[in-house]
Amino acid sequence: MIRAMDDVTAFQRASDGFMARAQRIQDDQWTASTPCTEWDVRALTNHVAVEYLWVPEMLAGHTIADVGDRFDGDVLGDKPLEALTEAQRKAVSATQEPGATSRTVHLSFGDMSGAEYIRQMAIDSTIHSWDLARGIGGDDRLDPELVDYAYADLQKTAEDWRSAGAFGPEQDAADAGVQAKLLALTGR
Repeated sequence: MIRAMDDVTAFQRASDGFMARAQRIQDDQWTASTPCTEWDVRALTNHVAVEYLWVPEMLAGHTIADVGDRFDGDVLGDKPLEALTEAQRKAVSATQEPGATSRTVHLSFGDMSGAEYIRQMAIDSTIHSWDLARGIGGDDRLDPELVDYAYADLQKTAEDWRSAGAFGPEQDAADAGVQAKLLALTGR
């Protein structure tokens, strides 16, 4: 399957999809459960905000040791949507900088290209958009192009994600559409 879009565009669209759902969170939904059994809506949103905060740091060539514990704990504070919006804005901006895709990113499990890192962040936002939609009872239909993009990559890399603890056991979705297959691949 050929990717329908580049990694930077995919991250923009995927993070916009997460933001669109986050804007619909009602005050009484922050403690609602999500398909990520260890996270309620707030914890899931915090996780994504933390991921977004890491993007500029990683694309700037910093190491995990350089950043330290700066993003540990609750980064959402008293104004969670404002904090998430600012983190997403900075992440998108960092991915759009000239040369971002060709930089080396230093992760805990080794180095990778900026393009691969941005791709991982796009896939993470795509999947967590579905998780958030489910948690708030929103529209869980994902952008079909992002689904194809994520599924094409995860067919090759899902076991790596699974062995790192990011995905649960693969579910059966043999006769389902691509979105259902993508979600099944991620253990949802």
